[in-house]
Amino acid sequence: MSKADKLFVTMCRNVLDNGTDTQDQLVRPHWPDGTPAYTIKQFGVVNRYNLQEEFPAITLRKTGIKSAIDEILWIYQKKSNNIHDLKPHIWDEWADPDGSIKKAYGYQAGLKHKFKEGEFDQVDYALYLLKNQPFSRRIIITLWNPEDLAEMNLQPCAFTCIFNVTKHKGSDKLTLNLHLVQRSQDILAANNWNVAQYAAFLMMFAQVNDMIPGELLHTITDAHIYDRHVPIIERMLDREQYPAPKVTLDPAIKNFYDFTPDSFIIENYQAGPQETFEIAI
Repeated sequence: MSKADKLFVTMCRNVLDNGTDTQDQLVRPHWPDGTPAYTIKQFGVVNRYNLQEEFPAITLRKTGIKSAIDEILWIYQKKSNNIHDLKPHIWDEWADPDGSIKKAYGYQAGLKHKFKEGEFDQVDYALYLLKNQPFSRRIIITLWNPEDLAEMNLQPCAFTCIFNVTKHKGSDKLTLNLHLVQRSQDILAANNWNVAQYAAFLMMFAQVNDMIPGELLHTITDAHIYDRHVPIIERMLDREQYPAPKVTLDPAIKNFYDFTPDSFIIENYQAGPQETFEIAI
């Protein structure tokens, strides 16, 4: 069975059974009909996914892995803040008439900064350090820029990536690990979407640096289930679980900027039924 399923079930059960709610509090999100969107929440959820064991896709319902990868490339490869460059329609509600979400997400990834080695954007500097100083403890990409928060149509949820390299036992290659820090997460809508896309991000960075993808450590400060999502989550938790799909990369690609969603081969992905649900905005 998928280890990602087991982590998902444990996390959801803990939120539902031990979390606190925001009922009758002043909350920003609302449902499309204008009703406040309350949550049951847990502070400080931490999950670990070992990519040497499996690709962490849940099977309780299917995750759109290639769509999730399209978004990760939109942010870190295209460095775009315009939804017209993104195939999934997940950020449409936050875009202006021209499609821009202003100084958010890819805009921050593309900003140039001065480092002691020269001027880079954060993505290129992370790639530079992994090539030249792989054991640096400062290989970080962050999308949380206080100077620009007021000009973001959507302040990033998953906002910091910290890469860490370790020796790989039994191999001359190094292992690349990734710590993803997320301030807030709608568990039903985004949990496995984020897990799958950052697992893919780790795989891409590992391949172009001739490293082995290791662990994805995922920290969520405010992990929550929206009130209207609770019945759907309860049904999901009782479903049959299947083995994780096999996800591999085109081994010929050695440049991060050459990857596309079709660079990933997804095999044997068996999963439970999809259900439609509202998104709080």
